[in-house]
Amino acid sequence: MDVKDSNGTLLAEGDSVTVIKDLKVKGGSSNLKRGTLIKKIHITDDEDAVECRVDGSTLVLKTCFLKKA
Repeated sequence: MDVKDSNGTLLAEGDSVTVIKDLKVKGGSSNLKRGTLIKKIHITDDEDAVECRVDGSTLVLKTCFLKKA
């Protein structure tokens, strides 16, 4: 399964990515700002989403809002 970021670059387990758009976090009080670096992503069964940890919370983010760092 090929997981690609917003630019079409292949993503792999453990890669670092950058958020390209301000995102609201459902159920959380904080938002993810554009330019936030996220390390050690986890590839999921869905090729349009990755799992990651941000500030102690586990989030699932759509790959269309991410670019490889």
